[in-house]
Amino acid sequence: MERHDQGGTAIGILSRAIAVVAALGFAAGSAAAQTDYPRRAITLIVPFAAGGPTDVISRIIGDHMTRTLGQPIIIENMVGAGGTTASTRAARATPDGYTIEMGHMGTHAASVALYPNLAYKPDVDFAPIGLVAGTPVLILAKKDFPPKDLREFVTYLKSNVDSLNMAHAGVGSVSYTTCLLLNSILGVKPPSIPFNGTGPALTALIAGQVDYMCDQIVNVVQQIQGGQIKGYAVATPERSPALPSVPTTKEAGLAEFQAQAWNGLFAPKDTPQPVLDKLTDALDKALDDEQTRRRLLELGSVLPGKAERTQKALAALVKSEIDRWTPIIKAAGPTN
Repeated sequence: MERHDQGGTAIGILSRAIAVVAALGFAAGSAAAQTDYPRRAITLIVPFAAGGPTDVISRIIGDHMTRTLGQPIIIENMVGAGGTTASTRAARATPDGYTIEMGHMGTHAASVALYPNLAYKPDVDFAPIGLVAGTPVLILAKKDFPPKDLREFVTYLKSNVDSLNMAHAGVGSVSYTTCLLLNSILGVKPPSIPFNGTGPALTALIAGQVDYMCDQIVNVVQQIQGGQIKGYAVATPERSPALPSVPTTKEAGLAEFQAQAWNGLFAPKDTPQPVLDKLTDALDKALDDEQTRRRLLELGSVLPGKAERTQKALAALVKSEIDRWTPIIKAAGPTN
């Protein structure tokens, strides 16, 4: 009996030793994987159609980050439910740094109020990588829209609200949320037409198939300069250097309407910190690159300073934006 106990003890000790070695080996392997990251292509989920502002910014940033990380960043456009379908997938992805998302004000702030059954919590289910860019919002209309300026636009919209329509990229998108705010300020609820992304919505506006919309400046600089659409005002305190002839909403008589969207990179929660840090560093290098900065600035983007790009700063922005947009959206009462 005594010999049996000793044998059992020896076997138990051996089993525990094997388990410890295995655990150490796994930890070492995991640490090595983090140190060697990335070892293959990274998927960057863009929650809207190709050609929209989030897509354009993602491709510019992804191009430079590819060079820094030494692995390709593959853009995957995924539309649906104002970007929340893609965000749900990103939140549920394996937290290893090989699936990240270009989120924005709609997917990571406004969605909380717009979708009561949202499948993710923007401030809980993601690990922030860094803020990419701010994107001022403009009030736009088809090129033959009768009003000459914003004051006439407001009067005309109020007088003809039932016969006009508003285009947007889906409930929860920046184009929807910001125009919801505009309509609320003006006290109107025109029919709205959803599209699978801002790109298709803008195409319809250029074709004269819809009357007006709110859109991020990144998407419309060339179209306004070329006379394909009208830009009535930019909803920021100062004019944009990319469109210096377009007045601010304050200058144009509607100071209450202030709206600037933003884009930020996110990974699923529990992504290892060393991996997040490598991604943040690659983003930081992209935003410091002269050519990348010039491309973004020419589109009208507002680039964040060093302190605004940090993981903590983006986490704080998400929380503050949820707090800002939730009462606005609930008070406006979204329709469709």
